[in-house]
Amino acid sequence: MEKLATKIVDKPWGRRGIDSRFGVEPDRQVGEIWFEPPSGHDLDVMAKYLFTTERLSIQVHPNDATARERGYPRGKDECWVVLDAADDAELGIGTVRDVDPQDLMRAAKDGSIVELMDWKRPQKGDFIYNPAGTIHALGPGLTVLEIQQAVDLTYRLYDYGRPRDLHLDEAADVVEARPHHNDLDTNVGEASKLLVDGPHFGVAWCVKEPPELPARMRDVQLLPIDCPVGIVKPGECALIDAGAARTLMCEGRFILAWSTE
Repeated sequence: MEKLATKIVDKPWGRRGIDSRFGVEPDRQVGEIWFEPPSGHDLDVMAKYLFTTERLSIQVHPNDATARERGYPRGKDECWVVLDAADDAELGIGTVRDVDPQDLMRAAKDGSIVELMDWKRPQKGDFIYNPAGTIHALGPGLTVLEIQQAVDLTYRLYDYGRPRDLHLDEAADVVEARPHHNDLDTNVGEASKLLVDGPHFGVAWCVKEPPELPARMRDVQLLPIDCPVGIVKPGECALIDAGAARTLMCEGRFILAWSTE
């Protein structure tokens, strides 16, 4: 096991007093916690925790083909495991109806895009797969573990007046404004299960031990949730051998994430 360095990112929409497992000073307003790849070892997959107290920007990510045309190594599919959800927690994914791209851009400019979003009330344990092209936004009251293709490539459509750039031109031919339905969406429950196996990455929810894992696994990342796994504590992340991943055990829950490319 090789522990990955932790990067704490303060955000105005972040939360103070996050769970002590992360070892963060209680007065820091933490929005994200990332894990840095080892020196000289690029990872195709990134894991990060998010802690929200308000709505984040409405955004979209391009797929691999479009991202590469625009000079990036890959696009961005991502998924969320909801680790905790307050009574007022919400997230937006997809739109309440099919929306013409030109109408969506007009709505982004005048703010009515907020009413077009399909705002949901997530529950602890919900798993949501967010393919490239899907319009989405996290809302308040969430602790989320996000697994994504490792690329810094986000097109913001609306940001509630915050002083950040929007990317309407870039998003216009990327975003798919329609209701979100994905067969991978589920609740993780109390048994180990394989949540995702490709095309870009895999994710397994593990209760005491992993489920049956696929043969195709590279750069496996271990993220303990509520119990140590070997030398890795909850709130940490480690890079582990694919063979070792199949034999892991603990008294609680952990997540495995890996590249399939």
